[in-house]
Amino acid sequence: MRRRAVFADRDGTIIEDRYYVADPADVALIPGAITALRKMRELGFALVVVTNQSGIGRGLYTLADYHRVAAETKRQLARAGMAVDATYFCPDGPGGDPRRTCRKPSPVMYRKAARDLELELSNSYFIGDKRSDVLPARKLGGTGILVRTGHGAMHADGLDDDFRVVDDLAAAAELIGRLESGGESPGRSPAP
Repeated sequence: MRRRAVFADRDGTIIEDRYYVADPADVALIPGAITALRKMRELGFALVVVTNQSGIGRGLYTLADYHRVAAETKRQLARAGMAVDATYFCPDGPGGDPRRTCRKPSPVMYRKAARDLELELSNSYFIGDKRSDVLPARKLGGTGILVRTGHGAMHADGLDDDFRVVDDLAAAAELIGRLESGGESPGRSPAP
């Protein structure tokens, strides 16, 4: 049986977005992120980080820089007794052929995660601070939740009604808890 997942963006959702985070010293967990991830885990979800890292494609930092930041993020999560099941990243910059890129909102990274981890994409949650983080929910049949941290406040205006908007990852975890208990209507994106 395939597991359901929470797919969360990294920069601006789990860690502070500090304009192309390229230095491990700049990694800072957003307040409430650990508690939120723990609650999602307790609800039985696989936790998967899916992140665009266009700074690599733009030449602003290297692949090695990305891996150092990812390792520091993992270390900070572990220090708090938390871990994610997997992290997927796309190094492509904007402007490429949308049929060939892994850049969100492309479903490429999500489908890879589904294969690798035996996940059910429909009925999963897609959380982030940009439209590109939540739009895959529409294509894959899950629920998109935009957080107002990071760039979220800019992206919340005009977002379609089938997506949810909450203050932060902690509020997203609370919303998921209510949705899972039947205490709230999902406002789910239509299935493909």
